[in-house]
Amino acid sequence: MKKILIYNSGGGLGDSIQLFPLLISLKAHFRKTKFYYLGAHTNHFNGKLKEYNIELETIDLGLKYFGFRWWHLLFANKRASSKSLGKFDLIIDFQTKFRNSLILKRVPHELFYSKTLNGYFCSKKIKSYSLNHLENLSLFFEEDIIELDFKVNKLPKEILKEAKRLLPHSNYVGFSITQGNEYRKKSWPIDKFIDLEKKVLKKNKIPVFFIEKDKIDLIEKIKNQVPAAIFPELNSKLACPALVTALASRLNTAVSIDNGIMHMLALSNIPMIVLFGPTNSKKFAPKNKFTQILDSKVLHKSKNINSIEVDEVLSLI
Repeated sequence: MKKILIYNSGGGLGDSIQLFPLLISLKAHFRKTKFYYLGAHTNHFNGKLKEYNIELETIDLGLKYFGFRWWHLLFANKRASSKSLGKFDLIIDFQTKFRNSLILKRVPHELFYSKTLNGYFCSKKIKSYSLNHLENLSLFFEEDIIELDFKVNKLPKEILKEAKRLLPHSNYVGFSITQGNEYRKKSWPIDKFIDLEKKVLKKNKIPVFFIEKDKIDLIEKIKNQVPAAIFPELNSKLACPALVTALASRLNTAVSIDNGIMHMLALSNIPMIVLFGPTNSKKFAPKNKFTQILDSKVLHKSKNINSIEVDEVLSLI
């Protein structure tokens, strides 16, 4: 295979970071293949995530929110052909919206992989589709594709050095408590987090927070109630998602809600406890073996994340 096109419809940093293990594994398996990226939104790989060095050549068809507008059907083929790339040997569709997959199919290709409508658009039929794309692609190609993890030591040396400066010891517990998208209630109450942090201190662990700099009131509230808490990113000029991953490698464990930072932390393959309420933990939780899930829908038959108790989290730390 000479050319593979990756399509992703998600717009958040977490949506892109979730693809890292897949992309690393595919690039290792198809070593002589050039990978291209077509997204419905901003290409974070070449932007905020550039320090992770996931090399993908971006294709811009000049169709904003590609796949989300029915009229894109009229232009997808012509715009793609104008790039003089010829047919892609394979297009990998990492989303499941019918309209998006139908439009994506208009891009010239030989083979097409997609889970949409249980593989309706797929060039080769698979008996059953799992949530793991690599398992599906192994069946698609009839050969094993080994799943590889992101290696923190591949990050730029200055970022790893900065993480060690900010967190020089080894008795830290990380906390990610804010959500970027507010349309669903994914946040656990701040008072419960503060209660948890105070109990963590009694275990001789230092709480480390990963919070956006503009959350001034929240940061002050935590500082007032948990004076020992550390906010490493506030003390660095290198603040970026890759620094979060490097800092995570300095933690004993981390507690997070379902958000983008959760995925940055999980790349370090540390033990994690992730709290879920209304969102789907099977779909969005980190896939590494060190992650423990506390899902209110499973524990308390409720989509209300507030139903998760402090001691339920503490017992896993």
